[in-house]
Amino acid sequence: MNRFDSAVILAGGESTRMGFDKQLLYINKTSIINYLAEQLKNAFSDIIIVTNTPEYYKNSSCKIVSDQIKSQGPLCGIHSGLIHASSHYVYVIACDMPIINLDYITYMKRKLEIREVDACITRYREWIEPFNAFYSKRLINAIECYLLSNNKSIFDLVKNMDCIYIKEKEARFFSPHWEMFINLNNKKDLDKFSAILSKRM
Repeated sequence: MNRFDSAVILAGGESTRMGFDKQLLYINKTSIINYLAEQLKNAFSDIIIVTNTPEYYKNSSCKIVSDQIKSQGPLCGIHSGLIHASSHYVYVIACDMPIINLDYITYMKRKLEIREVDACITRYREWIEPFNAFYSKRLINAIECYLLSNNKSIFDLVKNMDCIYIKEKEARFFSPHWEMFINLNNKKDLDKFSAILSKRM
């Protein structure tokens, strides 16, 4: 097992804009979770699905885990994923982000080989993209303390982390139209992604 073998898919959560739990989305007759997992297998051997509805994944070949700290948002999923990951650095993607850019994942890995840090995260204007990112297992205790103090903002936590920040200009070399950060939040987003997928086929 090397330093980059684990990938975490954060699955679940009711979506008021989509109208149902987004982990139940289907892409080309395949569940979005399986769709993501199959793509990630090209770069990772340890695929972890973090879900609070593990009954959905009885037949999955992936490692299925649930939040250890509840009701504090997606940071709980990152925390649980890090605990169960086999590798030091863990790639994290949300289940509503269907475009996996393997070249960009390789680029982030190379960045992390140069310097030991807490995370590798992409900047977008004055914000960050907390998913399609790498986090280190050494953050487990810090995240746990942060969550138990009733904090849940990933953005505020990251401010105090030692991170490699990839500039937007660098990231756009791999994804000029920012497709690798697209979120499927509603029917319009789903239609947009379907159009992108059709062009690739």
